[in-house]
Amino acid sequence: MRYYAAAIQTAFDCPRDRSEVASRVARMCEMVEMTHAGYEPFFDVRLFAFPEFAHAAPVYLTVPELREHLAVSVPNEHTDRYVALCKKLGVYIQTGTFLEASAEHPDVVFNTTVLCGPTGILSTYRKVNPWIPWEVHASPHDLGLDPNSYFPVADTEIGKIGCAICYDWLFPEAIRQLAFNGAEVAVRVSAYMDPWGATPPMDWWTLFNRARAAENTMFVVAANQGAAMSAYPPFSWPGGSMVVDFDGRILAQADPGPGEKVVVAPIDIGALRAERERRRGHDMRSHLRSEAYTYLSPRHFPPAMTGPIDIAGNNRRIADARMMGRFAPRPEGSQ
Repeated sequence: MRYYAAAIQTAFDCPRDRSEVASRVARMCEMVEMTHAGYEPFFDVRLFAFPEFAHAAPVYLTVPELREHLAVSVPNEHTDRYVALCKKLGVYIQTGTFLEASAEHPDVVFNTTVLCGPTGILSTYRKVNPWIPWEVHASPHDLGLDPNSYFPVADTEIGKIGCAICYDWLFPEAIRQLAFNGAEVAVRVSAYMDPWGATPPMDWWTLFNRARAAENTMFVVAANQGAAMSAYPPFSWPGGSMVVDFDGRILAQADPGPGEKVVVAPIDIGALRAERERRRGHDMRSHLRSEAYTYLSPRHFPPAMTGPIDIAGNNRRIADARMMGRFAPRPEGSQ
């Protein structure tokens, strides 16, 4: 139960049409094969993670345009290639995200990643917290889907693996739910832009990866987008992909800055399980006083439920959430 994980950052030009996705997939499969072969004399790399928007970014501002030009169904011929490679090498791949068009939900686009393994697709994760107001992807929360389906965890021979996408990681509730769903390794599939990257004075990328690992006693494998501003205007993407252990220690990290990079580090599931079994101090999962926290009881950011998801609607819902939070009932005796 000890192996290595690779966080691989990509640096593609941003596609304008879904016909360009296949070339991205070919390059990512090539990077997996090169990494697997290159490190083979030293250790077994069994888990590979790619960034958010590795296949396509939301370069169009409306759902109809995204569905027309970039969205694909999931699974698809691209996930078939990943599964075939997993079977060939005996590895697991957390894909970069797809802009997903689902036949069940014909009026929305999801931001979706899948965990592929030697036996097929093991889990499908749709971003629960789109980066609003700009991202017009739907959250499962917008559609009133069963919350028990939001944060899947795959039980594999290399541990229990969960995933969340980029902005999800700024919500401790999201990663805590992965932990309570059993995740031992949490993969962060991300396109985290400057100035919130891996360098001071902000370095939110490093801050939140370490905090989520420590507060949930889990490994974090975080792959960040490495595209230059010329490829993904108006943002630049600082890379800094990293692997963090269950105490928040950085095991390996790519130098900040754009470009294709691979960072590898050990994942010791046996050590993680021993620590989770042994610890009584700093075991925040077992110390959680559920009844003490009432802030989730009233609704804050409302789901879209009906009607199109667009930037103007996101801004209205943000305003509604602020009003609901501002005028929420206060405990008796508070000021």
